[in-house]
Amino acid sequence: MTTELEPQERKRLWFELGLIAALSLGQASVYAIVRLADIATRGPISDAQAKLNTSISPRPGFDLIYQLLDIGFSLVPVVLAIYLLTRDRPARPLPIRLGVDGHRLRDLGHGALIFLVIGIGTLGVYAGGRALGITAEIQPSNLGDHWWTVPVLLLSAAKNGILEEVLIFGFGALRLRQLGFGPWPIIISLALFRASYHLYQGIGPFIGNVAMGIIFGWYFLRKGRLMPLVWAHVIIDAVGFLAPGVLALVDFG
Repeated sequence: MTTELEPQERKRLWFELGLIAALSLGQASVYAIVRLADIATRGPISDAQAKLNTSISPRPGFDLIYQLLDIGFSLVPVVLAIYLLTRDRPARPLPIRLGVDGHRLRDLGHGALIFLVIGIGTLGVYAGGRALGITAEIQPSNLGDHWWTVPVLLLSAAKNGILEEVLIFGFGALRLRQLGFGPWPIIISLALFRASYHLYQGIGPFIGNVAMGIIFGWYFLRKGRLMPLVWAHVIIDAVGFLAPGVLALVDFG
């Protein structure tokens, strides 16, 4: 039974959701929508390029520093979200509520299985989107060939997995449950939100991320485990970043 929230408490929860979104994924969503409008009004979406992990400085040493700073500061909203959750003082400890306590090997195994399902689906959606002209050409790695390129790409993959899954499910789903939303409204709304900040890649990735969000959301609300989703996301991004030729093989655009 859901406890009726006081109006002031309800306002606080909505404010925290909006604050975390504005500092991170919500901001990315707004930029992605504007970017899609930009590329769609220039010409066919399939002619556009979505470059990930781009170089910031032509000087390798400073580029490395910029990359590490970007990764580090990108995780600040995660720290803020965890801090806000600790203020709730629930009966259960925070690691248990977030689904990050123990079960490390099992979580990794489940994450690997989810990766296989999502990874195969992602390639299919990308291939179909390129063939239909609704997906930009995704270039996963644009850092050049340096001794630090692979470690930075792995750190970037880890950052994405932690940032997105902790904020979407560890924080967002919990807050929405506190606000009285049921499982499927939470799953659908968060899947659409996830997809929205991938719109800069085109319509195909939007559809693919809706599907991914539904699978992830169903798993999280059924199992109450966050780490398998973090692992799955990290592996998906790591493979994509370190083996960009995989996308090229299925690119029929």
